[in-house]
Parts: sequence; structure tokens; C-alpha cells
Amino acid sequence: MARSSTNQNVHSADDSSLDAGGARALRRGLQLLDALLDAGPEGLRVVELCRACALERATVHRLLATLQAAGYVATAGRFRYAPGPRLGRAAAATGQPNMAVRLQPVLARVSAAFGDAAFAIVRDGPHSHCIAREVGTHPVQVLVIQVGTRQPLGVGAAGLALLSALPDAQVQQIVAANAPQLPAYGGMTAERMHLLVRATRERGWSVIGNHATRNVLAVGMAVRDARGEPVAAISLASTLARMPRERQQLVARTMREALAPLAV
Repeated sequence: MARSSTNQNVHSADDSSLDAGGARALRRGLQLLDALLDAGPEGLRVVELCRACALERATVHRLLATLQAAGYVATAGRFRYAPGPRLGRAAAATGQPNMAVRLQPVLARVSAAFGDAAFAIVRDGPHSHCIAREVGTHPVQVLVIQVGTRQPLGVGAAGLALLSALPDAQVQQIVAANAPQLPAYGGMTAERMHLLVRATRERGWSVIGNHATRNVLAVGMAVRDARGEPVAAISLASTLARMPRERQQLVARTMREALAPLAV
């Protein structure tokens, strides 16, 4: 009887140890996936994943091999890893619409109303990612970015609108992550970015000039889903001369009207 009791206790301890190890591996794997999703399609190198997740190189290699075999991670170039096809299918299965397709009519309406170029962006980790653009009819077009352009979230009007719509903790993390890159955008600083976020929240829409591109001013507005969560942002850019305060306000009002019927 005593032997039976001892064996049972040993098995119980082993099971508990296996459960703990499995939970730890799962947490680490999810950490890697979060880091890769934040990095976007460009992916990350193993050393960057080690730094982001505070894991040893051997552990990262082991987890990547398992996730890659299951289709959750894919290679992106020779030394980089990115979200795999199964993550893409999981996103599609949620029924989320193609944001670029949904926002293109909004961009067309706003651009047609003013003759200037309109843009749509989504968040890609601490960066903005341009997913759509509508060229206007005015002879001088300010094409500050193109589809596919990534830049620090907040240096452009759409990115600033989206950044301002996020919770304070996320704003702090994003601005801190982008701080080394900000001076390249018209001398932007982290302190200036936080001031712009506060002003945007008070106003309800963003306005920014002479940062991403000199002598250019743009107005932006966040796009929210049915739950009120910010999922994208749009902007209209023009020359400073074509963007007096009254026109900025009119652009913002037109954006709000164009977005109102959109069920994101």
C-alpha cells in the first residue's frame, strides 16, 4: 500500500512539472507571436526576438522551429521571421473586412470635396502603414506617402489621429519606441509628440505640418470599429497656403460625415 501511494505521488509531481513546463513554453511562444505581429510583414531577426522577449537564443530557435512547422511563423528573407499563413487565415476567419477596400470610397469622397490627396493608414506596431491613397484633382498634389509607406506613428496627420485615439499606456510605449527616429521628421521630439496628442484629443481631429514633409499641412481623423476601438485613420494633405484654419475645420467636418455611415 505504501509503495502504491509513493508511486502515485511521483506521477502526480511529474504531471505537475510537465504542466508547468508546457505553460511556460506556451507563454514564451505567445510572446514571440506578439513580437512578430507587432513587427509586421518585414519580420524580426532572432537577435531582435531575443531582445524583445528576454529569451535565450537557443530557446527562441526551438520555439521558432515549432511555430514554423505548425504554420504560425514563416521566414521573411534569409535571416528574418514573420507571421505565418495560419495567422493570416485566423485573421480572415474573424470576418474583418479589408480595411483598404472599405476606406477607399471615404478617401474618394474627401479628396473630391477638396481636390487634394487623401490617405488611409493602419497601425503596424509603433509605426503607421499606408494602405490606400486617393489622388485629387488640384494641379499641385502633395503625395507625401504612398501605399506601403511605413513611418513612426504620429509624424503624419493620420498617424497622429490614430496614436491619439489609443490608451495613454500605449501612447507612452509607442512614443518611447520611436523617440530615436523622431528628430529626422522636422526635428520632432517625444515631448512635442505628447503635446500634439493632447491637442488632437481636445480638438477631436489632428493637424500637423512641416514634420513628415516641409511646407505641407495635413488633417487627420481616427477610424473606429463598432465597439469604438481605433482601427485605422485617414488624412488629407495639401500645401500650407491651401490649409487655413477654416479649411482645416471644413476638412475635419467632411471626414466625420464621410466616416459616419461606415460600418467598419
